[in-house]
Amino acid sequence: MLLFSVNYFANSGINGSTDLIWPAYLLMLFAISPYRYYLAWLAIYIFAFLILHVVEYHYPALVQYPFTAGKGQFIDRVTAFPLPVIAIYFIISFIKRSYDKEKAMVELRNEEITLQKSLLEQSNAEKNKLMSIISHDMRAPLINIQGYLELLNEHELDNTQRLVLEKDLLAATNNTMQMLSNLLYWTKSQMERPTVNLQEVSLSFVLKSTLEMEKMLAVKKGISLSYDIDDKITVIADTDMLQLVVRNLVNNAIKFTQKGGSIAVSTQTMPDKVKLTVSDNGKGIAEAEQEHIFLVTSDPSFGTNNEKGVGLGLLLCKEFIERQGGSIGFESVFGQGSSFYIFIPSKAGLHHDGAGNPPGLLSDNC
Repeated sequence: MLLFSVNYFANSGINGSTDLIWPAYLLMLFAISPYRYYLAWLAIYIFAFLILHVVEYHYPALVQYPFTAGKGQFIDRVTAFPLPVIAIYFIISFIKRSYDKEKAMVELRNEEITLQKSLLEQSNAEKNKLMSIISHDMRAPLINIQGYLELLNEHELDNTQRLVLEKDLLAATNNTMQMLSNLLYWTKSQMERPTVNLQEVSLSFVLKSTLEMEKMLAVKKGISLSYDIDDKITVIADTDMLQLVVRNLVNNAIKFTQKGGSIAVSTQTMPDKVKLTVSDNGKGIAEAEQEHIFLVTSDPSFGTNNEKGVGLGLLLCKEFIERQGGSIGFESVFGQGSSFYIFIPSKAGLHHDGAGNPPGLLSDNC
């Protein structure tokens, strides 16, 4: 401020170039000063500006004129004008960069908040799902089993009645065991990342016992189950996870297929993967429900014999097949049946590293 005052009187006063430079330096002060000082600087500048001009008005003799009229004044103005212009350029650039940086930080924070909100909503959905399963879906079949056992214990039943009850009791027990298994697998997968042990295995060898057991369950419901898997097909998979995925897909097919229906398990080899398809001619999936079937918020459906699940089977299938480097999809027409298919990586499609291990697949802890 003192420098401007001296320059004002030493450089032609109101006819000089000092008044051109003042606004640029005031803008610079605004750019580098905290907001709380803005009003003070503005007041000081206006006060100093008025004082200098009032003093010049009353004491014009204090003003010096180092430049001659014409050429001298021209040189003074031409050399003085670029200074505030250049200063304004750098100040505006500084402000713009600071604004862009703050804007980027705000956008990043907003993305983090959105992500945290999404994770929190997912966590709440999972918690609500778990509580619903524990409070109702798991409790109801256990009550039914308890009722069957009390009936068998308290009443004398003939062989026909006993056979019917025991058959119902076995069906309820099997269904509850399936629900409990899915619940435990899903809970474990949410608490910790399950270990994935990928190996090159024979698809037929891995799935034969699982499919034979499912075939027996299908027969009890009056459904035919056929499968055709070439013994030469090998895949890269975790045996336990693959069995769980296929078991859930076939169980779903049995659950939603009427007596007298049919289920087929088939395979198709591709250059880098194997497609395994579980097809049925059951009730199919309504179009409105299809987009939600792999979500934790999906509601469980009743099977053709009122079998009740917990709505976690397909979610587990998706999660476990993807952990093995595969994928899952489906096609369904309501009232005509469904086809669920999984893609499993095969040896032909792997790119090995120097140690002979396919990166991103063979891992002790995926």
